Amino acid sequence: MSIRSFFVCVFFVCIIACAVVPISVAQEKAADSFSTSITKYQEVSQKIINAARAENDSYLKLQELCDDIGHRISGSPQLAQAVEWAQKSMKADGQENVRAERVMVPKWVRGNEWCRMTTPREVDLPMLGLGFSVGTPAEGLSAEIVVVASKAELDELADEDVRGKIVLFNFPMRQYSPEEGSGYGEAVQYRTNGARWASERGGIAALVRSVTAYSLQSPHTGVMRYAGLGEHKKVPAAAITTESAMMLDRLYKRGKRPTVKLYMEAKDEGEVPSANVLAEIVGTEKPDEIVVIGGHLDSWDVGQGAQDDGGGCVAAMEALNILRKLELKPRRTIRVVLWTAEENGAAGARSYAARHVDDVHVAGIESDSGTFRPQGLTIEMEDGNKQVIAVKQLQAITNLLEPIGASRSLNGFSGVDVGKLKPMGAACMGLKVDGRFYFNTHHTTADTVDKVDPDDLTDCSITLAVTAFILADMPGRLGELEEE
Repeated sequence: MSIRSFFVCVFFVCIIACAVVPISVAQEKAADSFSTSITKYQEVSQKIINAARAENDSYLKLQELCDDIGHRISGSPQLAQAVEWAQKSMKADGQENVRAERVMVPKWVRGNEWCRMTTPREVDLPMLGLGFSVGTPAEGLSAEIVVVASKAELDELADEDVRGKIVLFNFPMRQYSPEEGSGYGEAVQYRTNGARWASERGGIAALVRSVTAYSLQSPHTGVMRYAGLGEHKKVPAAAITTESAMMLDRLYKRGKRPTVKLYMEAKDEGEVPSANVLAEIVGTEKPDEIVVIGGHLDSWDVGQGAQDDGGGCVAAMEALNILRKLELKPRRTIRVVLWTAEENGAAGARSYAARHVDDVHVAGIESDSGTFRPQGLTIEMEDGNKQVIAVKQLQAITNLLEPIGASRSLNGFSGVDVGKLKPMGAACMGLKVDGRFYFNTHHTTADTVDKVDPDDLTDCSITLAVTAFILADMPGRLGELEEE
């Protein structure tokens, strides 16, 4: 999942109470009537649950994507292989209209890199350069560090205390809680903006405490930006582990004046071709009306991109396959979209929205928060009045997922990619999962297949299959009051 998704998520959490008006008596009655009508899908929902839990190919697909191909950074040969694999896999499943739609995507290359504390003693610091960072000079950069816990602390320092130094942003991400979620939105701003902030004060590089509340000496990469830097020089940026950040902070506070040498070969190689991958079950009565399900096919260039977002992709692919095997064909078309280049700018989603602007998108569901145990769905719509109705209607649908514990319907952010359909009038949804462990391996070498529980992945596929089928088959659309 990219940074933008979490910033937007935080934004929506803040405004949702005032953006969505209270439900009226008439709307309440209509929603109740809708709930009664949805009970007719009880039998088919249970059929989907039983069939998928008895046998499905989601975990096999994940192994093929992650073990056989590996990480899939935008512009890489591995992402091109994944595009081909996804088409071949869905054609083998018998899906309709399987195709790749060309997208130009950014290509950033990491190259060799390392970081070492040189005083008061020599020790290698595990690190990962941040996406779109520039590299260091050929001989590397060596300088004393200055440690700050926040942007405010940096602003309080005199220019001479920052100029010519490497700035370390030691901002700790808070622990996950069921009530407040993760602290990602608060912490990730330092990863995104740290290099710019350091450069504006005369710093020659930026180190960032990895954006995670849990670490076993694991650095976490992710995208950074130089936007708004103006006349200031672009400086290299890298993430170090929480353990290294805390050690440097302790030394700094004790007056030890630690120095660090940083070496990075990172470079931006412009844009290269990639593709979104699409497949469908074509609707029987309203084939031009579309329900989208999907995830993003790209990942960072470390680990295997299993939770972010290989699992989301195969959950959508297998959801379509479950319906195909059961010969369930809804009134509307269900379309799987595997977006490219979400991690570094969402070029795939923007291209899809532009190419399909005239398509009638009824709804879209994105899985990009990991494939842990599903808990339900979040929903957002352009029209706040319709969203009031839609969240109540969606609750009637998710009630059918009570047997797998995915029965929650909440106002909230959907996803970076599927969210591009919101201006088209689509009801945009995000798969909500148990998020306690997602950021433990997020954007690290540890995001591998073994971190995905096959049973959880199956239930994510079930959640997408049941919800997509009902949305594609029910007479009206979410947010509408019409009855059958």
